[in-house]
Amino acid sequence: MDVRTGALRTITTSLTTTAALALVSMPAQAATDHVVAPGDTVSRLAAKYGVPTASIIAANELDARATIYIGEHLIIPTASPRPSRVTHVVVAGDTAWDLAAAYGVTVMDLRRANSLNAAATIRIGQTLVIPGATAPPAAPTSFLAAPQASQTSTYIVRSGDTLWSIARSVNTSVTSLAQANRLSNPSLIRAGQALTVPGLAGAPVVATDKNVGSLSSTTSAYIVRAGDTMAAIARRYGTTVSALAQTNNIANPSLIRIGQAITVPGGTPSGLVGDTFLGRTYSTAVVAAANVNKATLNSMSVPSRTQMQQLVIDTARSMGVDPALAQAIAYQESGFNQRAVSPANAVGCMQVIPSSGEWASGLVGRHLNLLVAQDNVTAGVAILRQLQRNGTSLDTAIAGYYQGERSVRERGMNSDTVRYVASVKSLMARFD
Repeated sequence: MDVRTGALRTITTSLTTTAALALVSMPAQAATDHVVAPGDTVSRLAAKYGVPTASIIAANELDARATIYIGEHLIIPTASPRPSRVTHVVVAGDTAWDLAAAYGVTVMDLRRANSLNAAATIRIGQTLVIPGATAPPAAPTSFLAAPQASQTSTYIVRSGDTLWSIARSVNTSVTSLAQANRLSNPSLIRAGQALTVPGLAGAPVVATDKNVGSLSSTTSAYIVRAGDTMAAIARRYGTTVSALAQTNNIANPSLIRIGQAITVPGGTPSGLVGDTFLGRTYSTAVVAAANVNKATLNSMSVPSRTQMQQLVIDTARSMGVDPALAQAIAYQESGFNQRAVSPANAVGCMQVIPSSGEWASGLVGRHLNLLVAQDNVTAGVAILRQLQRNGTSLDTAIAGYYQGERSVRERGMNSDTVRYVASVKSLMARFD
């Protein structure tokens, strides 16, 4: 099975040792998400937000020329006031990761501030100091896991269907389908049978070249952020200012406010993801799906790069994969950016294409939604674990993640794969 993930390697491969190490130890800080508009430069943004140019460059791991691109999300670090002491009393269900995400700090910061062990173990009733936080979180975060099932629909079994193929097509798991329909033997379904499909209310759907037509005809919601304009939102979703204004009954398109919910009319977004990468041009359907996924991720709340890095570490440890390897792959592929999407429709931090996501779902025994941070990392780590089975060498496993396991086995490593393996191994030494 080809598991090539096709990431934005032209950006991440050139990152320096200093930038890599800075990302590992980057402290939590207040930040603004800015979408680059025509005419933006780093120096202009620095003046606009009142922060040093060097801070923007460091926060986004920009190259020496501070190159930025229209539509790109930039982290604008802002100076934080001297924090007051914020504490949290642990209740049932709390984990160090959930608390770190909720308060906008890192698990490492929590461990250091509270002398926690390497596993960041906490206990009910324990009072934790939240370093760097100035107030309790306004609401619990929801970007780590997919929404819970709350709606149902009906699917009529066709000749040749299996419960696994149906689960993939309706974006759920075999277990969920079996439980919803009280199937004692999931292998026994018949043509014409009506199956109840448990829905995921609000769950984002991963666009592929097969379903992009149906997804692009729907509407979506976008929450206005600092620096947004109607023109920028329209460009991001491949629509027009007039269409947005008409859909949302906005009399003056110049007047939108932070936090406002904008309904985006259907249509395939364009201009977010190109069609060529590493000399290969991808089909219109694949690029269209990539643009839909990019637009969806742009409209979602996702973890910061530092939070994604910690999620990679935690997931790798829980799945028995070397955290240094998982971090090196994630950094090489996307720089820990959950919003990254390539022209090959490789999605998220681990840059997994939908077909590989389906494979990873089978490996872990549940449906994985590549647009959801935890599922994306789980998919990538599951693939890494599978590629190292039966004593496969590290070099071959890394090559398989990039080029595809079958391709490496049948043809050996391509020249660019050799360079990729060397880069990942170099990064491993930094993350070890």
